[in-house]
Amino acid sequence: MGGLLGSRWYSIIPFFQHSILPCSQLLMRHLSILIHYFSQYLKARLAYKGDFLIAVFTSFSATVASFGFLYILFHRVSSLQGWKFEELIFIYGFSLTCLGFFNVLSLNLYEFGERYIMEGRFDQVLLRPLHSLFQILFEAFRIESLQEVLTGLAALSYASWKLRLQPTAIEVFLFPFMVACGVAIYLSIFIILTSVSFWFEDRIGIIPPVYNMIPFGRYPTTIYNVFLQFLLSWIIPFAFASFYPTTLFLDRREFQPYFYLVPLVAAASGTMALLVWNRGVKNYQSTGN
Repeated sequence: MGGLLGSRWYSIIPFFQHSILPCSQLLMRHLSILIHYFSQYLKARLAYKGDFLIAVFTSFSATVASFGFLYILFHRVSSLQGWKFEELIFIYGFSLTCLGFFNVLSLNLYEFGERYIMEGRFDQVLLRPLHSLFQILFEAFRIESLQEVLTGLAALSYASWKLRLQPTAIEVFLFPFMVACGVAIYLSIFIILTSVSFWFEDRIGIIPPVYNMIPFGRYPTTIYNVFLQFLLSWIIPFAFASFYPTTLFLDRREFQPYFYLVPLVAAASGTMALLVWNRGVKNYQSTGN
């Protein structure tokens, strides 16, 4: 028995050396590069403190205005199809947290068509020994959007207090995981839309109209008609990034099957985004050609 266990143990060592270690080393390398990218960009951004503070104030004002709409809405009604004000604040806070992280990372996605394709900067990206998508996402950041993360967490705390939520240990673990899934879904959707620029050169692209649909995902899907429910769940899955992840914490059991689908939707969206992006890179023709 001891010899059998020993042989099995030694058979695992090569797998660990050739599979696990390289992956962990690659992950740490990219994490180190990400930290370097972010620190350098932060230094450059804070060099103009006045502009940065104005950007933060503008971003925060837009966030406050969004919460103001909810307040005005519930000033007239006590509930929205069975959903209380505090529940919508919780959903909104979760959505804002995910959206804040997404906005920090997505700056280059909005400018990709003009800046990288039409101006030819993507050639430089392809010359570097890093995946092109990694470079596009982490070369520039919208740092002022971190206020959205903080505001979202504050809204979540307030709503949890008003609703007297008492999260279990599992829910405490699941919360950051669901935030990560929400961010991944947002990124995946807009990476796919950005990839269209590889085939159709356009300064604006199709991102703005889809981005304007994000607020629809901040509300319970039950307030919409069947078409919008299907659209927000299965075509442009904003509901899986913002609404469905909150249903477990709010003890809305009728939606919990969708809650458990969130990681699968995130994984499927991410895989599709990477495939479309890689296909677009293969289709890319240098401006020098």
